[in-house]
Amino acid sequence: MRTTWRNPILAAIGLIALMVPASAYAQVELRLTWYSDGGEGDVMRDLLNRFEQKNADVKVIMDVVAFRAINENLPVMVQSGQGPDMARVVDLGGLSKFYLDLTPHLPDPAYWHANFEPFLAWMRRPGDAAGISGVMTQLTVTGGFINKTLFDQAKIPVPGATASWEDWAKAASAVAKAAKIPMALAMDRSGHRFAPLAIDQGAKYFDAQGNPAIADAGFRKAAEMLVDWHKQGIMPKEIWAGASGTAYKGANEEFANSQLAYYYSGNWQIGQFAKQIGDTFDWTVVPEPCGPAACTGMPGGAALVAFAGTKHPKEVARVMDYFASEAVLKEFSERSLFIPAHLGLAKKPLEFRTDSRPARDALNAYAQQVAKIDKVAFQYQGYANNRLMFNATVTRLTQAITGELTLDQALQRIEADVAEGLKEKAK
Repeated sequence: MRTTWRNPILAAIGLIALMVPASAYAQVELRLTWYSDGGEGDVMRDLLNRFEQKNADVKVIMDVVAFRAINENLPVMVQSGQGPDMARVVDLGGLSKFYLDLTPHLPDPAYWHANFEPFLAWMRRPGDAAGISGVMTQLTVTGGFINKTLFDQAKIPVPGATASWEDWAKAASAVAKAAKIPMALAMDRSGHRFAPLAIDQGAKYFDAQGNPAIADAGFRKAAEMLVDWHKQGIMPKEIWAGASGTAYKGANEEFANSQLAYYYSGNWQIGQFAKQIGDTFDWTVVPEPCGPAACTGMPGGAALVAFAGTKHPKEVARVMDYFASEAVLKEFSERSLFIPAHLGLAKKPLEFRTDSRPARDALNAYAQQVAKIDKVAFQYQGYANNRLMFNATVTRLTQAITGELTLDQALQRIEADVAEGLKEKAK
């Protein structure tokens, strides 16, 4: 049948429609739930805009929410089938059963395995050894800060790259004594922050079947060191013994106020130190302390993940693959002042975009630590029930520090607490 346009306006619309590329009608709209700690959301939006310019058939809508909503609302949405296509999450293993395996939709899965494998394991469900469900937006790493001005004034040499925990304790004590400051060495009150000390001493945390097995010889050695340093006054009781239960307590204020020689925390302190300390004194990040088994930090961080409930897995995979590419992830990290969880980038210098020289040096120092993280630390961070182990560690070792429990009793209670916690979760 022959078609005729009797109305000139309709005819014009019809002609315009015929001239529009078919791809314009096939645009896929994806939703990304995102939270921001700082300015990284703006960086992400800028990068997505550039993706959309080259991929006119895909549009990504960022739903920016509060951090609390990521932990409390997002799981409910996903479980009810109302979740987004992608989200930025911190409980990496908690929602793993809802993640999409991107592997069939990626042009080069080998690139992902080569550069992200230790972190991909954190997002896999139990029994999955090869799935690709997301990419870390940043990596956090524990490590030590020193007040370099105090070291210089005390004329105490800064220990070298392979210095042990004992070396650092000795040097920090000498600085504190010479400078007449109240604190030599402090560690955040956290089972997560204690883990590098234990792994360096040989702690494995798990048995051959992957079940928690905490109080081995390495863990005991580290626990003894922690308790002894408190008895000797090398570590201040205000931090670990200054709180009870599982409460976190840091020493960032003491460090920023020049009352502490060595502070073991992590790269998330860099931003506030740059602002608080300014040019009051020189501070720097030092290499990870060593033990007989390792010189490791403890990793952590957040990830951009894809959900299996999406109706557009191919388009989601294109967005994820774009963000995970080395060039894009490098720019995102440099502009956001994040450490990239990318094994290739970990071996290359990054140009962090900040005017603060100490902050820039500190970020680069932490970035160099990523390739040195021990496999036990990766396994511990990726264990879905590690919170039980962190909490039992900090609670019971504090009781050993205060004398409420002997060290043997504390180690027994840690094992019992974790066993009881796992039993409750299994119900």
